[in-house]
Amino acid sequence: MTSRECWTVYPLLFLAIGLALRAATIPPADLKVDVLEAGRVISGEIVVTSDDGTKLVHIGRVKGGGGGRIEISDRTGTEAVAIGTGPEGRDGEVEFFDAEGTTTGLLDAKTPEPAAP
Repeated sequence: MTSRECWTVYPLLFLAIGLALRAATIPPADLKVDVLEAGRVISGEIVVTSDDGTKLVHIGRVKGGGGGRIEISDRTGTEAVAIGTGPEGRDGEVEFFDAEGTTTGLLDAKTPEPAAP
């Protein structure tokens, strides 16, 4: 093999091997499976949707910063209940929403206890 042939063949050979190894070691960006079994999952957020794509449950950060929050929606995708921390502090709170998605009730550390009957 001449020097000119070596300068053509070997770089192409190493390029082909590198591309093959890269494709074998880097998983695809979107992983779609029916069942995923894991001992531990680390994620920025988790979204559960219905068959038509409506968001039913969202687990992630509090709106406007802060800690964690779990939002549960009805079958139309409108928020019904949210559980999490307040955006300013670490106090936990439970938020209730009406059919339009506006807050109708809030239970937190500042909510007074009801009077005994």
